[in-house]
Amino acid sequence: MAQRGRPRGADTDERILRAALEQLMADGYGGFVVDKVAEQAGVAKTTLYRRWPTKDHLAVAVIARMQDEVAVPDTGDIRADLTDYVEQIAVGLNRMRRAGRQDEAEDASAGVVAELVAAAARHPDIGALVRAMFARRNELVLGLLDRARERGDLHPATDPAVLFDQLAGAVYYRLLLTGLSIDRGYAERLVTGALDGALPVTGS
Repeated sequence: MAQRGRPRGADTDERILRAALEQLMADGYGGFVVDKVAEQAGVAKTTLYRRWPTKDHLAVAVIARMQDEVAVPDTGDIRADLTDYVEQIAVGLNRMRRAGRQDEAEDASAGVVAELVAAAARHPDIGALVRAMFARRNELVLGLLDRARERGDLHPATDPAVLFDQLAGAVYYRLLLTGLSIDRGYAERLVTGALDGALPVTGS
């Protein structure tokens, strides 16, 4: 009879991912060493490499886990829900910006996120993992937008994918290229711009 409970190996995965996150935040991507993660997690190197063959694979798994910890709110108020979600994305990205930084006064760079983007461009298998990770998460937000459209809170012609591209694309542009801050105020302005549009209201 099959045993109930957590899948076999789940505790090992948990220890590895927890250790990997701690090291990634402490040392940044440049100092992220898979062998050190195995030692900290108390597992054999072969055990870790069977699951994640390179540090890029392991870093993607860590980011995926961080994403899974962020809830997609669905209170029925699409403006508030999107603002809260974008803010939570910003919190995670800002955390990644600080990875490995010893001095909080240092200018924040794109950090770990930029490294993963570069790895995805260099290695097709990493690119496939990154795209799958975002696709899985984005489905939750697209479902939120679909429900808002169905109940009349969005224009019937709204394309959920395009609307979400406007939000997520702007956040990652700000992170990867401009380096400007991403905070609650920016999330509010971004959602307002996406939902209200920039065209003037014309008279009937």
